[in-house]
Amino acid sequence: MTHASGTSFPTTRRTVLVGIGAGLTALAMPRPSRAAAAKSLRYGLSTFPPSIKPWENTGAAANTVKLTMYRGLMGYDGKAKLVPEVAESIDWPDDKTAVFKLRANAVFHNGKPVTSKDVVYTFTQIQAPDSTAYLKNALTNIAKVEAVDDHTVKFSLHAPSAVFTQLLANYCAGIVWSGSAADNPIGCGPYKPKSQERGVHIDVEKFADFYEKGRPMCDTIRFIAYSDENLRYAALQTGDVDLIEYLPWAQFDAVSKSKALKMAATTGPFMLLLFNVAKKGPLQDPKVRQAIGYAIKREDVIDAAFAGHGTPLFGFPNPEGSPFKLDDAASKWTYDPDKAKAMLAKAGYASGFPCKLLATSTYGMHQDTASIVQAYLQMIGIQATLDLPDWASRVKAGKDGDYDIAVHGLGGYYNDPDSMWPLLHSGPSNYTRSFGFSSKTIDGLLEKGRTTTDEAKRQTIYEDLAKAYFEEVPQVPLNWRVQADALHDNVSGFMAFPGWLNSSSAYSLDDTDLG
Repeated sequence: MTHASGTSFPTTRRTVLVGIGAGLTALAMPRPSRAAAAKSLRYGLSTFPPSIKPWENTGAAANTVKLTMYRGLMGYDGKAKLVPEVAESIDWPDDKTAVFKLRANAVFHNGKPVTSKDVVYTFTQIQAPDSTAYLKNALTNIAKVEAVDDHTVKFSLHAPSAVFTQLLANYCAGIVWSGSAADNPIGCGPYKPKSQERGVHIDVEKFADFYEKGRPMCDTIRFIAYSDENLRYAALQTGDVDLIEYLPWAQFDAVSKSKALKMAATTGPFMLLLFNVAKKGPLQDPKVRQAIGYAIKREDVIDAAFAGHGTPLFGFPNPEGSPFKLDDAASKWTYDPDKAKAMLAKAGYASGFPCKLLATSTYGMHQDTASIVQAYLQMIGIQATLDLPDWASRVKAGKDGDYDIAVHGLGGYYNDPDSMWPLLHSGPSNYTRSFGFSSKTIDGLLEKGRTTTDEAKRQTIYEDLAKAYFEEVPQVPLNWRVQADALHDNVSGFMAFPGWLNSSSAYSLDDTDLG
């Protein structure tokens, strides 16, 4: 049967869920026998993926599932090192030409070989005029993709690129069989789709012909949705799952002291505020957005939403592992409510204004962050009404611009300031970017930083970008957060990738095993 996810699964018995949360139902199901399925990994997701279409980005849970089924030309090994993936090698004849040799043994889940025709098809679809692909804007530097022969693909770029291979390792760049139906994209990842109970779980099974022999280590993975973080943690404690994402921050200390459980943690994702600048009103004025930056005490967000596990973020988000230093004290929003009020008054809003503050009820960290932000906005006269839909509705509201201010949590997808491109650069609306925001200055700096390969010159470019970010306020950063997955002691091989690579940690599921 075909689901809205865009991937067809074999027909399976449906469970009728009446008047009870999907996560709670999953928790109440009979516990599978470990002896009967010794290599079946059970992974607790934070939400049921709104979509697992290979080129769309609908959140961390979806991207985790997608990386088991779809792989791109580049990827990351189990230790977070950038490596060729579906490609066997890459050659650069000049700084605007990349030639990839495909693995001779790479095949799709339907048994068809992966050829250069499929690569050309994939990038043609991503770049199509009506495409909604997450990387469409980020890949505009591609001038042409050509099949040299069945296993050789040539990319011609408009300009040199400092980050082209990192872009191709993204979880939204999976190669799809060129004969795929629109509602059934077929990938070549280590696992293939098996079945799902909509809203409850997604099952994938080991692909016997995966090109990396000996991988993956587990025979199946069941991704179980627990939108309630306490139920998700309880499922880990009772052994109903082996691994969970988004360990509740209040449980960090308990897990660190446990003999049965362990954490895989990193600092990288950050919390921020987005703005609808397409709607006429105060938020179109960057001085009003700057005032909001000064109005919020970030330490209170960290304490309330993350149990103290995080650090304040006052300016341009420069990730751990970045080769650049961007720490200009003049481009930071320190807590200064008097300055915030003065700026509002100068902009003509001395009495404040009403607005809708969008977050989500699915993630406690989002809801708690929104509550703190609401309180601090009230202190400077901004009356924010909370809107807390489920995650799928939150994603849609972000794409549609159905908000005034939105709380969000995200990161880039590699440890370089260029990774902020889809969050800042002009392009089709998406829920990760302020609705309607556009800046020729920021666009130009992002483009210059991407096409400059000299690191010293890139340092200067990104210093200018950090200043423009502060002046034009495409978003207001709040805090870095420590993020952890939690797992049973018998689970080996899983790794939380560092910094902004954390969103690609599912690559390590290839090496994840059960002892």
